[in-house]
Amino acid sequence: IMLKNILDACGGAVGFWTIGYAFAYGGSDSSKLTFIGNADFVLANIHDGGSLIGWFFQFAFAATAATIVAGTVAERCKFEAYIAYSLMLTGFVYPVVVHSIWSSSGFLSAFTGEENLFLGSGMIDFAGSGVVHMTGGVTALFAAKILGPRIGRFYDADGNELPEPVSFPPHSVALQVLGTFILWVGWYGFNPGSTLGISPAGYADVAALCAVTTTLAAASGSVSAMFTDMLMTRKATGETMYDITMCMNGALSGLVGITAGCSVCEPWAAFVIGIIAGWVYIFWSSLLVKLKIDDAVDAIPVHFGNGMWGCIATGLFASPSLVANAYGSPNNGLLYGGANAGKLLGVEIVGVLFIIGWVGVIMIPYFMLLNAMGLFRVDALEEEVGLDISHHKGAAYDMSGPSEDAKEKYEISTSQRKLVVPADGEENA
Repeated sequence: IMLKNILDACGGAVGFWTIGYAFAYGGSDSSKLTFIGNADFVLANIHDGGSLIGWFFQFAFAATAATIVAGTVAERCKFEAYIAYSLMLTGFVYPVVVHSIWSSSGFLSAFTGEENLFLGSGMIDFAGSGVVHMTGGVTALFAAKILGPRIGRFYDADGNELPEPVSFPPHSVALQVLGTFILWVGWYGFNPGSTLGISPAGYADVAALCAVTTTLAAASGSVSAMFTDMLMTRKATGETMYDITMCMNGALSGLVGITAGCSVCEPWAAFVIGIIAGWVYIFWSSLLVKLKIDDAVDAIPVHFGNGMWGCIATGLFASPSLVANAYGSPNNGLLYGGANAGKLLGVEIVGVLFIIGWVGVIMIPYFMLLNAMGLFRVDALEEEVGLDISHHKGAAYDMSGPSEDAKEKYEISTSQRKLVVPADGEENA
């Protein structure tokens, strides 16, 4: 996983530099709609600082989409398959989603010409609940289904269904907590950073709102998931227990859920969105277990489930004044009523369906082809000993300690040492 995280950054940089950015934004023109970009390959015509930093910012989003999949298929996916799907995702599949929703030439874009706005609105996905998280999450869902569960998760060695799914405990809860806080802090770069500026009039107001809504959704999502799980456990077993995993993934769910609407939702709405995001996480996590789809890190509930919720929530809770401030358009969420109330929600639903459909059309046959060629999953013995040993030249942690022979020699040497304590008379002398 650590190697894959490094390569997500490396491969994402190279892939997004060569073709990804060109497919996403190349040749964008608000006066016409196109399916995919067709200019600026290898940043050939981009030289000004604003465009270069724009590439850098967008590269981070592309790499994020790829990391979501890596966690889901951990412990059983071949390294070759990881390279193959990462290149396909960051170089082609993800850029088309970006072009459709964020480019000024996209058919769902809120930044295209007024005459081209879908349903007169365009999709509001400010920092990527759909574009980034749903794209990565639905790719992970298809991958996990085709790849199959880890050995011993739902079935025994003979293929018989286990009475209860087996949970594999993490090697370090402390690192999980640290990672959660790193992600939470990093989200302030994604959400407030998606204003793409701070000095123009009104931009600072939007960025400040994004920081507040991001914080509230993460906090309420964490509390919602943990206490809801506690109440469900108490009802089922009679015991009161607090699950730190629910607390952490609930926070991440709230962050994903607010990402689309962080610039257009009031703080109270962000709090509500976070609470529901915690419930969405619990629902999807339980559903995957019932369907026997093995997600090693619960990335699908966090990113796919709450990516969908984030888009739909924007169509419900978007404030008309905040939409006007951030996008300059008269649209608003369903709960605010008015002539345009249903338009935005309709566009958000169409965007969700488009992402699922587009990713499915490309990635399902792609994963099936990798599987048919024997390039997708490691064999059972390699999985049993662990991919660190079978694929990466050794374990990530050296837990071997000294040899038994060395310990025996040490014990013999210590037993032969004698501590001589002088008598009182000898000491005085």
